[in-house]
Amino acid sequence: MRLKLVPDNTSWDFFGRLPITLGFSGVLFVGSILAFLFIGLNFGIDFRGGTTIRTEAKVEIDVGAYRDAITPLGLGDVAISEVFDPSFDEDQHVAMVRIQAQGAEESVSPETIRAVEDALRAVAPEIRFASVESVGPKVSGELIMTAIYSVLAAMAAVLVYIWLRFEWQFAVGAVAALVHDVIITIGIFAVFQIPFDLAIIAALLTIVGYSLNDTVVVFDRVRENLRRFKVMDLKDVLNVSINETMSRTLMTSGTTLVALIALIVLGGDVIRGFVFAMTFGIVIGTYSSVFVASAVLLKLGVKRDWSKPDGEAGTQFADVDA
Repeated sequence: MRLKLVPDNTSWDFFGRLPITLGFSGVLFVGSILAFLFIGLNFGIDFRGGTTIRTEAKVEIDVGAYRDAITPLGLGDVAISEVFDPSFDEDQHVAMVRIQAQGAEESVSPETIRAVEDALRAVAPEIRFASVESVGPKVSGELIMTAIYSVLAAMAAVLVYIWLRFEWQFAVGAVAALVHDVIITIGIFAVFQIPFDLAIIAALLTIVGYSLNDTVVVFDRVRENLRRFKVMDLKDVLNVSINETMSRTLMTSGTTLVALIALIVLGGDVIRGFVFAMTFGIVIGTYSSVFVASAVLLKLGVKRDWSKPDGEAGTQFADVDA
């Protein structure tokens, strides 16, 4: 027996409470902007500056033990990750310890570095410190601007792609959904003060791609149904299209979430922020492809073909019954 997440021939009305869903999205969107402006993001070492210590040992690395040894020093945000490389010897175990900048200092002081090294030697007596590198405020500021440009460039590329593939109304709906997803995800990070680093930027760009994929699937079906149902109101065409793609949407999102939830539980602290951003982004992206992108398309109307018996065709905007 085949598993069915959505019954066949569903006829759910996704726009019956359009003011409520758009109002809910609007509240989240405005709240996220206010949280970003008044609370701010908890920038990680990548964006605040700090010092990275590269360690090497002949015994396996216990990231938890390293973190427990450094925590009493009260250094704030400390990120510890093990480095894997096929070129390493079997007894070569490498870890990166990243410590945030302390106060107004551009890098961690030599005394603090020695204290960290002593704490790690207490856990792994044979540990060796291969290098110490610092990231100053100037470099961190450049990383922030590069991250902003990368997200804006991705959205601009999406706008052009959807515009060329469909009509400009589809492009506006798709980009509105992407902006909605990114801003609300950033707002969640601001409210809960989850560390925000380059890995989160990678997650945001992934969310843009995932949300776009879901939106394009719905829009493709909308375009097909606009040709199929030539006199049906746009609202009804959208409802039919979303119902027809709902099984695929839930199956794709559901299987992805299963993997992400496993990573949240078992992946450890190093990737938890990235996985949380992905998990929340997929949920909000699935929501926005239906209740934001399609709602904007409904409000704008869309050009459609009216084929005539003699083969001639004319175009006009579909009636909007919102």
